[in-house]
Amino acid sequence: MPGDYRLYTDLADWWPLISPPEEYTEEAAHLAAVFGSAVPPVREVLDLGSGGGHVAAHLKGRFALTLVDASEEMLSVSRRLNPECAHIRGDMRTIRLGRTFDAVLAHDAIDYMTGEDDLRQVIETAFAHCRPGGLAAFVPDYTAETFSPASGSGGGGRDAAGRQASFREWTWDPDPGDDWIQSEYEFVLHAADGTVQVVREAHRLGAFRRSTWLRLLADAGFDPQPGPGGEAASRPGSGAAPGPGPGSGARLRGHLFLGRRPSG
Repeated sequence: MPGDYRLYTDLADWWPLISPPEEYTEEAAHLAAVFGSAVPPVREVLDLGSGGGHVAAHLKGRFALTLVDASEEMLSVSRRLNPECAHIRGDMRTIRLGRTFDAVLAHDAIDYMTGEDDLRQVIETAFAHCRPGGLAAFVPDYTAETFSPASGSGGGGRDAAGRQASFREWTWDPDPGDDWIQSEYEFVLHAADGTVQVVREAHRLGAFRRSTWLRLLADAGFDPQPGPGGEAASRPGSGAAPGPGPGSGARLRGHLFLGRRPSG
């Protein structure tokens, strides 16, 4: 889970420099269009695994957002950026809020579901919080059919204190026979006093087959919906190397899986 990695714990305060909010503009616009065209209309959205709130920052003007994340450090980052939004600490696999929403969104953190049981639990959580007729959107970076090794770099910018951050990423599949791949990161963090810290860590990320997604959506009770590109519950990627967190906001996601909770 994200809370197991330094990026989302003691390094969380660097998140706005590693993955700046402005890089999420295009992705958030795409999600806003999906929710904005939904019938019945979407007003209240539950964001599962909301992280530093960089997607939420672009959606909060149109929707009332409730943000859930397992990392208190990341929630603190998001509270500074999105004070208008409700923030709740919780595990996206098991949290139950006792209420429903017009739509449920799971984006970055869904990548950290590396086994089918965990993915099933998140989908069941979404179903439990989705009102009858409501929509759930799941936005993984990877599927087994479309994954290919990639590398790249990103981050940068300077904050008011004079800090600066950048990173490099290498993503590969140690075993194509299972449901996960690995991303290895090198973060270079320049503090305001001129000291530099280099942090390396490897993240294990899910890469499930499309058929697994569709089966688990149906098993939870959702009706899989056609994606914006016309293909049921998915859309092709842009060809850019995706990533689960750092810099991922700059790219439209490789896949979008939609589920409608039946009205009856």
